[in-house]
Amino acid sequence: MNARQEPQPGSPRAPRRRHARSIPQHHSVSAPALQFCSSATVLRILDGFASGPRPLPAPGAQTSVVGGGRLAGAGAVRESVEAHCNQELRWVVLSVMIPRLLQRHAERRSLRLWHISVVLVLAFTAAVLVASAVFYTGWDLLGARELKPERRLDSKTLFDLVKLSFGVVAGAGALVALVVAYRRQRIDEDGALREATRLHTERFTTAVSQLGNESAAVRLGGVHALAGLADDAPTRALRQTCIDVLCSYLRLPYTAETDLPVGDADGRHTYLALREVRHTVIRLIRDHLRLPLEHKHSWQGHNFDLTGVTFDGGDFSQAAFSGGSVDFRGATFCAGRVSFRQATFSGGTVYFSGVSFSGGTVSFRQATFSGGEVDFSGADFSAGTVSFLQSTAPGGVINFRQATFSGGTVDFRQMTVSGGRLGFVQVEFSSGEVIFYSAELSDGAIIFREATFSGGTVDFSNASGPAPSDLVPATGSGSPTGLTLSAAWVAGGT
Repeated sequence: MNARQEPQPGSPRAPRRRHARSIPQHHSVSAPALQFCSSATVLRILDGFASGPRPLPAPGAQTSVVGGGRLAGAGAVRESVEAHCNQELRWVVLSVMIPRLLQRHAERRSLRLWHISVVLVLAFTAAVLVASAVFYTGWDLLGARELKPERRLDSKTLFDLVKLSFGVVAGAGALVALVVAYRRQRIDEDGALREATRLHTERFTTAVSQLGNESAAVRLGGVHALAGLADDAPTRALRQTCIDVLCSYLRLPYTAETDLPVGDADGRHTYLALREVRHTVIRLIRDHLRLPLEHKHSWQGHNFDLTGVTFDGGDFSQAAFSGGSVDFRGATFCAGRVSFRQATFSGGTVYFSGVSFSGGTVSFRQATFSGGEVDFSGADFSAGTVSFLQSTAPGGVINFRQATFSGGTVDFRQMTVSGGRLGFVQVEFSSGEVIFYSAELSDGAIIFREATFSGGTVDFSNASGPAPSDLVPATGSGSPTGLTLSAAWVAGGT
């Protein structure tokens, strides 16, 4: 057999070898999946899967969207992509797209059966020990002290010994059969799982390839196929893989409607098609988070990486965040309406840290914060509306540490804080409105330590319950600029 020759540095295959060595072995995939991705899609997926979130395009910038859509400047972008997206890049991208969990799961599931001789020795030893324990227990319970010696063996006693010998042999054979049957069952179960995993991988590859299609209808089919694949996944790890791909699709660079050139009808149609695909992903996530935790298709407790996503609408209403991690860090809510109405935050952590609320409406109306933490630390509220109207916080933490309120409206009207905690530590209120009208602070805490009031309004009119700490000024001193306190707090001085 000929030895395998390494390509020379000057040969055409040398670049591929350099890429291959830089990729871990568990990233390797089959070549047929490469044929389904367009060049433009390949670059976008590389950015989304390999390097994480990218900076969002500047307002008014001319860019293209995933899926081959045509906007202003799209032709130049596609030509540039085609020029730089070579075969080596396709291998890298697909190796990242097919998740590491598939290979790792197969490695973890490999059978580690002991040698049959070792198993039989242990089984016989265990059988002898059990039989001895039963014998001596019965001996003790019967109060026997010694055996009566027999001078001669009659035919009846000899026949009993023969029957006992056959019984021992039969028991040994049954024990061997039991061990072999158990091992065969283990092998059959593992084989069935391997077959299910193989079919899952094939369906997964097909579904992912549909996400790179230029037709929005095909991409929608790929989204639904991935969601169905997650429901049918034989293991939790494979389900998480499908969820990761759906979230990664949302993380791909996205052009908001406000950046579209005026009068570009084709660009607008492409944008609307892409937005429908993205909103479908969000709806599917919401639908699965609405299912009870014990439901076999529920996605509660899984992780959702939505870092850096641009939201121009979406519906998470009535979703239940009961565990795992939901990460919106660095996301931008710039237009449309994103609804978390009647959502339940009862466990895990939901990160909104560093999020930019620059337009549209984000609604947490009637949401329940009963456990875990919702983290808005470092968030920038510069425009639009964020509403917590009639929400309740019987437990858990809502943290706004070092957030900036520089515009727009944040509405906490009629919110009930009965056991949870709202933290506004080192927050800066420079513009816009923050409204706590008729809020009820019965047994929780709202903390404004080191908060800065330099502009805008913070209104606690008609609020009830104990005054937030570090908020009511000392006797004889005035309230900070723009701060309106409840009359009961001012009168009571607490």
